Amino acid sequence: MMRFTLLWLSKRQSIFNFVRSNGLAKKFASRFVAGETIADAVAAAKELQGRGITVSLDMLGESVTQPAEAEQARDAYLAMLQAMQAAGVEVNVSVKPTQMGLDIDPALCERNIRQILTRAKGLNAFVRLDMEGSPYTQKTLDFFEQRLYTDFRANVGVVIQSALRRSTNDIAALIRLGARVRLCKGAYLEKPDVAFPDKKDVDAHYVRLMETLMTSGNYPGIATHDEQIIAHAKAFAAANNIPRDRFEFQMLYGVRRDLQEALAREGYRMRVYIPFGTQWYPYLMRRLAERPANIIFILGNVIKEGKRRT
Repeated sequence: MMRFTLLWLSKRQSIFNFVRSNGLAKKFASRFVAGETIADAVAAAKELQGRGITVSLDMLGESVTQPAEAEQARDAYLAMLQAMQAAGVEVNVSVKPTQMGLDIDPALCERNIRQILTRAKGLNAFVRLDMEGSPYTQKTLDFFEQRLYTDFRANVGVVIQSALRRSTNDIAALIRLGARVRLCKGAYLEKPDVAFPDKKDVDAHYVRLMETLMTSGNYPGIATHDEQIIAHAKAFAAANNIPRDRFEFQMLYGVRRDLQEALAREGYRMRVYIPFGTQWYPYLMRRLAERPANIIFILGNVIKEGKRRT
């Protein structure tokens, strides 16, 4: 019931308009979304870089329905790459294929992403294709391998979700390819035959995939806020003589900032995923709706961080 309520709220333009003008709501959102403009996001990136933390910027928006919308998103990403380079910030962005027109026309999506990757290649930058729900998993992996990877292998990577049962095979294929992988647990609500329904199984699968990537992968991104898994990664790296520059930890903007800073101080590579844009309200509501337990997760981590800072 809560999930459907949150999804309903995410689609109400009148509520969106109210929330965008509400100071308290914007203050809460600002913890997890770095403003509405490229300038806002780059400023947040620069501030984190000053603390030894790198970033990946993500302009919110997905599942566009008109070619002009996809082209506008492409142009925004081109401007984003230039703005990051001009600010002296490591140029790294994340983009959703549906935002670039995958649902409209794969050829349109390819043209848009190739323009972004061409610019990224010239800047020695990196572009991550985000992974959406399971109906897009094979489409995204095929698109990545067949249309992009040959020409841009050093500048493009993908995301794999440990919640999906298929991910063991996907990781093996991507390791053979030599592709860079960001490993996350996955927040989408999926059918039990597609994804593990129990958190313990998702976590166990994550650890197995993480160990495989750390041993045989190409600079994996270990994307998690789970302290036990992070501790396991650190111990596994030490036991197997895996240098700290062979992988990086990744977390969401505003979540466990204390842990982000601690890892950076310890000499681990730490990257923060920074979402921004005018669509921050539906973004937050959809993330909560995908798994309503995320509400408890976010509040719990805010409380944890607050206790550590007192």
